[in-house]
Amino acid sequence: MDISDFIAGHYEQRYQYKAFLPRHVHHEWVISDPKVLDVLGRADRALGELNAFSQLIPDIDFFIRMHVAKEATQSSRIEGTRTNIEDAFKGLDDLKPEERDDWTEVQNYIRAINFAIESLANLPLSVRLLRQTHAELMQGVRGEHKLPGEFRTSQNWIGVSLKHAAFVPPHHDHVLDLVSDLEKFLHADDILLPPLVRIAIAHYQFETIHPFLDGNGRLGRLMISLYLASEGLLHKPALYLSDYFERNKTAYIDHLMAVREGNHLREWLLFFLIGVEETATASASVFRAIIELKQRIERDVLPRFSTRRQASAHGLVRHLYAQPVIDVRWAAQQIDVATNTAAALISDLVRHGVLVEVTGQSRNRLYVFDEYLNLFRT
Repeated sequence: MDISDFIAGHYEQRYQYKAFLPRHVHHEWVISDPKVLDVLGRADRALGELNAFSQLIPDIDFFIRMHVAKEATQSSRIEGTRTNIEDAFKGLDDLKPEERDDWTEVQNYIRAINFAIESLANLPLSVRLLRQTHAELMQGVRGEHKLPGEFRTSQNWIGVSLKHAAFVPPHHDHVLDLVSDLEKFLHADDILLPPLVRIAIAHYQFETIHPFLDGNGRLGRLMISLYLASEGLLHKPALYLSDYFERNKTAYIDHLMAVREGNHLREWLLFFLIGVEETATASASVFRAIIELKQRIERDVLPRFSTRRQASAHGLVRHLYAQPVIDVRWAAQQIDVATNTAAALISDLVRHGVLVEVTGQSRNRLYVFDEYLNLFRT
């Protein structure tokens, strides 16, 4: 079926409301639209460049941790939380009471992302993995009573109420069948479809099925990164689209609805592929900037430390790339030095402009690797 002939589904009458029943996606697809093919080519090239960077950079897992934290904060922001990437690296005691619920949700999402990435070593991207990741995502937060790890057994909706919903996903009687069809589509070797187009369609279908009572948006966006990693398109999971979706939130929601309401799959694919190209290009630029920052610190700052402190200074700076918000106690533990030695090292890094003290307090101070964090704030 050519994408121009795509029919999304139909509304099914239920008791006092109508629910949208999407068509199956596990079937042949044909892409003949020249604009889609052109944008797909650009997105593939940008993704390839990002993948090359991810294989060249030493300590890449340190920087992946930053991408994970940014994904967690941006994806959760789409759902209404307000934790920023700097707060994501703080401890619970360093936050105001009103900030802690949002922080906990972001921490859960970070844990869920890391769980899913690690699980890919032993499990394919599957219904089983998505359910296990959902259980991690929803454990101990505001949605913990909404069947963590279990598909819904009741009707859900997007909006203030079922009667006034912006969108009503399929009735729960259809969820297992639709999710099974989606899983087959993701892994169908007999369906010749470019991977980026396949995951674009899969993301739309997942969000339309809305198989869980809560957490569908975050899990559906995470599924994109997991698919790219599981298919070998990225050596490391370094591409996350939530920042693009959050910056274009209205367009993101409108495009998904336009597929359901008007079968506008072409426009959704273009929006998605442009997002891949933009995000991959931006992520590669961040990697370049990290390399430049790292080289400058190693060239201009670290040689200023005495010979006796060189090893400790190198060790502390290396850890900053994975944990850019620190206190003296944490630093002492990480590089195994006395507290006063760690305090002196931090003081020197503040003096040389690497760290910035952000609390303004005389005790319980926090220090931020600000120039590095700025690369992920944009």
